[in-house]
Amino acid sequence: MLAVTGLASYAAYNPRLGGGNDQTPDHGILGFYLFTWPTDPVWLYRLNQGVHVTLGVVLVPVLLAKLWSVLPRLFVWPPVRSAAHALERLSLLLLVGGAIFEFVTGILNIQLYYVFPGSFYTVHFYGAWVFLGAFVVHVALKLPRMTSALRSRSLRAELRTDTAHTVPEEPDPDALVAARPARATMSRRGALALAGSGSVTLLVLTAGQSIGGPWRRTALLAPRGQDPGTGPNGFQINKTARAVGVTPDQIGSDWRLRLIGPTGSMTLTRDQLLAMELQTHALPIACVEGWSTDDQWWTGVPLAALAALAGAPDASTVLVESVQREGSFRTAVLARNQIHDARSLLALRVNGADLSADHGFPARTIVPAAPGVHNTKWVGALTFRT
Repeated sequence: MLAVTGLASYAAYNPRLGGGNDQTPDHGILGFYLFTWPTDPVWLYRLNQGVHVTLGVVLVPVLLAKLWSVLPRLFVWPPVRSAAHALERLSLLLLVGGAIFEFVTGILNIQLYYVFPGSFYTVHFYGAWVFLGAFVVHVALKLPRMTSALRSRSLRAELRTDTAHTVPEEPDPDALVAARPARATMSRRGALALAGSGSVTLLVLTAGQSIGGPWRRTALLAPRGQDPGTGPNGFQINKTARAVGVTPDQIGSDWRLRLIGPTGSMTLTRDQLLAMELQTHALPIACVEGWSTDDQWWTGVPLAALAALAGAPDASTVLVESVQREGSFRTAVLARNQIHDARSLLALRVNGADLSADHGFPARTIVPAAPGVHNTKWVGALTFRT
């Protein structure tokens, strides 16, 4: 499930459109891309990233339990006994290293703590493929052994066995069982309960950031899971205007929207945009870190109307550029289905009030089911292409 939702998240960026959408330009066959990300249902990306991030956090105790169980095998001597053993050891090294790398970078990303080199998007993408490749090889090598081991014991019987009656496994041909195992200090059901209770606890303390509503207060481990304030603009944000270097001069009275099409360009003031036919739609924002907002009521000019004004009524893409000059994802490319969805807006207001600076004043894009970074804030230019 983690792999499926991760690849779906990759597809949601519509990387084949290039530009800021594709953070893995050298992906080769690893960047297979099967479809354009849809705009329905509007909560699709919210669900995908909520499942991906929450499941990743929930599985941390399971990963630690597995690492604890196999740790002694990582230091056996001699390290390699044959060509087949060397292949197994290599797959194990990549499997363990890949798993640790993916979980560590994922958790750091959730906490917005970027201490690893390069873009999180890029390193997490390639790390995932290393892990998945090693996982497939390891399963292929160990499938007969796993099958026989699972059939050798009854789960129901193990759940009824206490510590006093827990006995070690029989010696096995792969020497996975210790030669002289010590007396059990925990039953198998105890180990299962410990990992399971840890996972349930993390689920309770994390899932609320994606579920929303009153559950948001339970998301104690989510940095964006709490209510940020009151009023029309009192909902979650990722980065403030100050954090990315957007100054009052850039979004003040001199701000103009550059509208560029096949036949030329024009500039529009915010008052001119407000004088156009506006629409209002309820849409959430969901980010790759797993947090999301509840539905907010956005008011603005449909992107399709702006495309027609720019002389590109059948626009296939639009390059959205922010006045932001610091940080990543200053641009995004939206696909045809996103432009022509009636709910896709250049938003000027939210919940009946002007956008705050932190929510993208004077104008931002809001697109149903799109990743949060593609709902560009502080928009400075829209370039429609056919």
